[in-house]
Amino acid sequence: MIDLNNESGVEVDEARLVQLGLFCMAELRIHPQAELSILLVDEATMADYHQRFMNLPGPTDVLSFPMDELRPPADDEEAPEGLLGDIVLCPAVTARQAADNGRTAESEADYLLVHGFLHLLGYDHAEPAEHAVMFDLNDRLVAAWDAHRAR
Repeated sequence: MIDLNNESGVEVDEARLVQLGLFCMAELRIHPQAELSILLVDEATMADYHQRFMNLPGPTDVLSFPMDELRPPADDEEAPEGLLGDIVLCPAVTARQAADNGRTAESEADYLLVHGFLHLLGYDHAEPAEHAVMFDLNDRLVAAWDAHRAR
């Protein structure tokens, strides 16, 4: 179950983000009743969250707040159910940095939502080996999403 609130003041394809969240849950075998919250905020709110929770100045593109520390199941395990957590996106920052990453604002939002989702599942990129695993999975999920949408 995905709850999306757009408090950013920016028009965003909310249905697309919800569908992408559901797609990621299915691809990584997270129970469809697991709960995910997506919050879209303005730059001032994101800067406040960034300072308060990461002790870093200025707005950022995405923050993740895991709840039940769900993880993708092994092949012989049941899909986990519970609270995934919250993903906070800042569409204004996303749109501004999209061109730098060779993406449209929409595809940048997709990429960052997947990135935030992976953080909820315990993936990180602080160490080179973790970085390689997380960004490879991020790229594969986005490519699978793009292929799914192209059908």
